[in-house]
Amino acid sequence: MKATRKESASQADAADERLLVEAAQKDPARFTELYEANFERVYAFILSRVRNRSDAEDLTAEVFQHALANIKRFESRGVPFAAWLYRIASNRLSDRWQRASREQGTAAADDRPDPHARANPEEVERRAQLFRFVATLPADQRRVIEMRFAEEKSIAEIARELKRTAGAIKQLQFRGIRALRDRMGKASGGDAQRKKPAKKLAAKSGEPNG
Repeated sequence: MKATRKESASQADAADERLLVEAAQKDPARFTELYEANFERVYAFILSRVRNRSDAEDLTAEVFQHALANIKRFESRGVPFAAWLYRIASNRLSDRWQRASREQGTAAADDRPDPHARANPEEVERRAQLFRFVATLPADQRRVIEMRFAEEKSIAEIARELKRTAGAIKQLQFRGIRALRDRMGKASGGDAQRKKPAKKLAAKSGEPNG
């Protein structure tokens, strides 16, 4: 029964997506809906490969600009719209790394992950969901989480930049991670796999996983 219900939901989502694509192909202004539905997963896909928030944001913008410019050429043929976006993202990553290798020498490209490696949909969705939940945190918690894990700054660096004590930063970090774990848990109905991104944050921060 669960599998049938899940399949029905997936089919409904696919049908809704086709309608959004068709609407955007007729009226580019409707592309906004596709952008909002796919931004987090594309950003998560790119960030997992570049490890730099600023570069990931730039590349994500380039992906959607290219998608908008070519939306009328898109044909689903049973393939999700996100898969097309991942292919665009892979090509953008490949182009950027080729430029970097030319500028820095071929050795610079050896450490790069394969931009054309197959995306793990479940992992991308978990990361995308985590980004959505981070955006809902109170402003001070959100900023600390972003600086600590996206910008990879130390507690001391964050404290200096925000003009707060190290203890206050640790407390904001703890509250933010706890809120993320709770929200991921509620959204997944207790599915341990869905909690992994928040647990990774907790492990990196030194906080107990609970």
